[in-house]
Amino acid sequence: MFKNFHYAYAIVASCIVITCLPCALALSCAGIFFTPVSEYFGVPRASFTLYFSIVNVMMMLTLPMAGNHLSKLDARKVLSGATLLVGLGLLGMSFGNSMPWFYVCGAIIGVGIAPLIYLAVPTLINAWCVKNVGFFVGLCMAFTGIGGVIFNPIGTSLIQSGPEGWRLAYRVFGIITLVGTLPFTLFVIRSKPEDKGLLPFGAEETAGQEGAPAATPAEGVPASVAMKTPAFFALAVFCGIITLNQTIYQFLASYATSFADTIPAIAAASGVVASAAMAGQAIGKVVLGIINDRSLRLGIFFGLGCGVAGVLLMWFFPSPLALLLVGAFLFGVVYAMTTVQTPLLVRSVFGSADYTNIYSRISMVGSLMSAIAAVFWSFVIDSPGGFPLMFIGGLICMAICLVTSLFALGQKVKG
Repeated sequence: MFKNFHYAYAIVASCIVITCLPCALALSCAGIFFTPVSEYFGVPRASFTLYFSIVNVMMMLTLPMAGNHLSKLDARKVLSGATLLVGLGLLGMSFGNSMPWFYVCGAIIGVGIAPLIYLAVPTLINAWCVKNVGFFVGLCMAFTGIGGVIFNPIGTSLIQSGPEGWRLAYRVFGIITLVGTLPFTLFVIRSKPEDKGLLPFGAEETAGQEGAPAATPAEGVPASVAMKTPAFFALAVFCGIITLNQTIYQFLASYATSFADTIPAIAAASGVVASAAMAGQAIGKVVLGIINDRSLRLGIFFGLGCGVAGVLLMWFFPSPLALLLVGAFLFGVVYAMTTVQTPLLVRSVFGSADYTNIYSRISMVGSLMSAIAAVFWSFVIDSPGGFPLMFIGGLICMAICLVTSLFALGQKVKG
C-alpha cells in the first residue's frame, strides 16, 4: 500500500495544514471581526483594523530574519515557534479591552505569520521536490482560500452567538491553530530529505522540462550576489505590483453594490461576486502550479491573461450577472499569481542554494504593499475616476508585472 509513498507527501500535507489553519485563520478570516469588534468598543472601524496594518508591517520587518533562521536552523523549531506566536496572538485578541492591546497582538501575529505565509511552503517544497514543484506549491497555497471558505462561516456563527461572541471566535481560532498545526510542525516536518536519509521527490528521474525551474537544491547564488542584480529588483517590483493588483479583490463586493440604483440584482449578489473571485484564486493556484511545471512563461501569460480578461468583463459587462461572476473568477486567477508565480520565478532565476534568504527579501516588498494597498485603492475609488479608474490601474499593474517577470526570466543568474 505504501510502496510508492515518498515522505515528501507528508511534507506537502504539513504545508497544507499550515496554510489552511494559522494562515487562513489569521489572514483569510480577519475581515469577519472588523465590524463586530469596532462596534463593541464604539470606535471607528479604521481604529481597530489598524492592527491588520501592523500585522503586515511586522511581516515586512521580520521577513529577512525569518528567512535567515529558516535557512540555517531546523525548520521544526522555526515553524513551531511561528505557529506558537500566531496561536497566542489570536488567543490574546480574545482578551482585548483596548485598541493598544489589539495592536500588540497584531504585532505578535505579524512576526509569527511571516515565515508561515511567505516562506514555509516554497522553502519546504523546493527542498523536498525536484518534480511537480509548481503543482505542490499551488496546491498548498490554495488552502489559504479554502481555509477561509471553511472557517469564515464557523467564525461568523461564533461571533453571532452573543454580545462578546467575537472573543469566543478568537479563542477557538487560537486553539485550532495550536492544536491542529503544532503536531505537524513538531513531529512531521523535516528541513530537507537528507534528514530522513532520502533523495528529493523526483530526483531519480531526469529533469529538464522546458521552462520549468532547472536548478537543483545545490545550485544557485547567495543572497549577497542576487541582491545586486537587475533581476532581483525586477522581481521585487513584480512582487509589490502583483500584490497591489491583488488587493482590488477586496473592493469587488463594493463594486457590485455600486449598482444598487441601476441594477439591483447585481448589488444583491455582491457576496457571490467576492466568492467567485475566491474560487478563482483557489482553483487558479493549482492550475497555475501545473502550467508552471511545463513553462514559467506560459504560466505568466496565462495568469495575467486571465486577469486582464476578468477586469475587462467586470468593467464593461457587469450585466448579466453571469458575466460579472466569470470576470471575478478570472481575476481570482491573477490573484493566485501572488503566492505561486513569485516563488517559482525566484527559484528559476536565482536557484535554490540560498532561496529562502532571497525570497524573504523580495517578499518584503509585497508585505509592505499589503499594508498600504487597500488605502491606495480606497483613494482611487473615492476620486472622480471611481471604479473605472481602479480597473485602469489594475490593467497598468498587470502590464508592469508582465514586463518585469519576463525581464527577470531573461536574466537568470548563474551560480
